[in-house]
Amino acid sequence: MGHGWEGAVLKLLRAKDFTFTVTGATQVTEHYRRLTFTDGGLLAELPLHPTMWVRLWFDDNGRPHQRAYTIVDPDPENGTFAIEFALHQGIASDWSRQAEPGAAIQATVYGTGFEPPDPEPERLLIVGDAASLPAVNSLLDAFPETPATIWFETADDDELPHRTTDRHDLRLIPRADDGESLVSRVREDLPELAKATARTYFWIACEAKSTRALTTFARKEIGIPKDRMHSMAYWRA
Repeated sequence: MGHGWEGAVLKLLRAKDFTFTVTGATQVTEHYRRLTFTDGGLLAELPLHPTMWVRLWFDDNGRPHQRAYTIVDPDPENGTFAIEFALHQGIASDWSRQAEPGAAIQATVYGTGFEPPDPEPERLLIVGDAASLPAVNSLLDAFPETPATIWFETADDDELPHRTTDRHDLRLIPRADDGESLVSRVREDLPELAKATARTYFWIACEAKSTRALTTFARKEIGIPKDRMHSMAYWRA
């Protein structure tokens, strides 16, 4: 299967293509599935960083369809990693439900990056949900000694694999009112936490509307510097 015009553009931008092969599957919860892969040479060729993501290509009735996923537990020595899929209705979720060892999938790496905050943060302030949970966990892994406050929007009662410790304050917020419950809670909590130390790092990755609202609030009303925060819309309602 070709990658269509999107693939052609990525090729012009010198994106790198790989083929991953499934080696195992674990149903973490009813709505969350973890697949392990061999990396097709990716980890030997490209430097690792927290929140690193890849574009997977799926077949949509003969048309290419891409979705981005965070690499989980990369092992460069053995050339393996995992991807965790939040399950819902959709081509990527359907593929992950059916994938068994030996299944291959094409992937492209382009656009992923992480600028380490300098100086290192004294506290992480993180907003995420099931779609961005692997990236949230990779941040916690990258700064294991750093306290963190995590606002996490939930859509069901599944016990998701949060990699939190006693250094982390996990605040679960059920999704309601088109994401407004999450936005309101963060707007209420953030000012006090942001002024507690000058060395915070604010990271937002959730639904597009919520991400935009919180990014604007953090920059314009709280005054968090651009180099001390990162935001990305992970999905659109």
